[in-house]
Amino acid sequence: MVAEGMGLCLCAAGMEQTETRPPSEHTHVAFGDGLALDCGEHLPELVVAYRSYGRLNADRSNAVLVCHALTGDQYVAEHHPLTGKPGWWDAVVGPGRPVDTDRFFVICANVLGGCMGSTGPRSLRPDGRLWGTDFPPITIRDMVRAQKRLVEHLGIRRLFAVIGGSMGGMQALQWAASYPESVFAAVPVATASYHSAQNIAFHEVGRQAIFADPDYQDGRYWESGRIPARGLAVARMCAHITYLSEQALTRKFGRRLQNASGLAVFGEMFEVESYLRHQGSSFVRRFDANSYLTITRAMDYFDLAADHGGDVANAFRGTPTRFLLVSFSSDWLFPTAESRTMVRALNRAAANVSFVEVSTDKGHDAFLLDEPDFHRALAGFLAGCAEHAGIAAR
Repeated sequence: MVAEGMGLCLCAAGMEQTETRPPSEHTHVAFGDGLALDCGEHLPELVVAYRSYGRLNADRSNAVLVCHALTGDQYVAEHHPLTGKPGWWDAVVGPGRPVDTDRFFVICANVLGGCMGSTGPRSLRPDGRLWGTDFPPITIRDMVRAQKRLVEHLGIRRLFAVIGGSMGGMQALQWAASYPESVFAAVPVATASYHSAQNIAFHEVGRQAIFADPDYQDGRYWESGRIPARGLAVARMCAHITYLSEQALTRKFGRRLQNASGLAVFGEMFEVESYLRHQGSSFVRRFDANSYLTITRAMDYFDLAADHGGDVANAFRGTPTRFLLVSFSSDWLFPTAESRTMVRALNRAAANVSFVEVSTDKGHDAFLLDEPDFHRALAGFLAGCAEHAGIAAR
């Protein structure tokens, strides 16, 4: 039996996992044989950083993989070692919560290309040099392949569930498409089977902001000890606008000035401006610019239909996986219409699929926030699937 993820040490033939202290070194597994990528290149070494919560049961049937979104990481249900903030989904993952760690063994891995311990642009090559801009382009499928290596290393033959929102939802879909026999249930939340032209456009604005920062230095900023802080902050600000709805911005900030002193003069900030600047400045302290470029491009490449003869249904024909798709009424980044398209494709594939649209004014970020209807739907779906799979409640 695998112990709780705060102190785990496992070994397997030819592979070694290292649980390190302090947290800044990140719990990780290193695979010396590397990973073949969709682009045709081969990473000579693969490191997957992760965290785990709860306990794996005797027959290893209760494992849940949580996949993080673009700017998330593996610290899903504990305080972040860099920011000190609570886990990004601790309202969902934990004892007695929708993803109940009293019942499930929960794993969350930093994605391939990330900057919190998994192999990415900020990693060292075997010769000791940083990858930087030489890091090869990756896809969502590459990220899932890396996670599959971790899951197999932990001795888990089949995941009870794969759950994720936004880019994490893309990973959940890719898991079910690539490894249907290894996924009992999949919960893609606030996501789609492809990245839209509008979403690609917003990503490109962010990338160009990074490229335009003089401190970017053609991606070799680490050589002078600098970071493209302004460009990365603007990229984050631009993206963050897409995570919210007009109603949420109006409710939270309206047109209020920060100091509420009356008529604005040049240089005074509206509250919404101050909020976005805070989001940008806090982001640059925990994220790498080259990782941001790599991961946004991976999202842009994602298109399940293109990978399966132009029809998403082809990715899931005959699948044994059970699905719950969730959308949010005010999410204009991944609107409900795209979720319904995915549901219709799953229906054509004769998959077991449920769908919920949650009514909210919180926009795309609703999946990260307090949304009781979403939490009830998720908890009910997992409980029903667990009963069918024979996973006992503690």
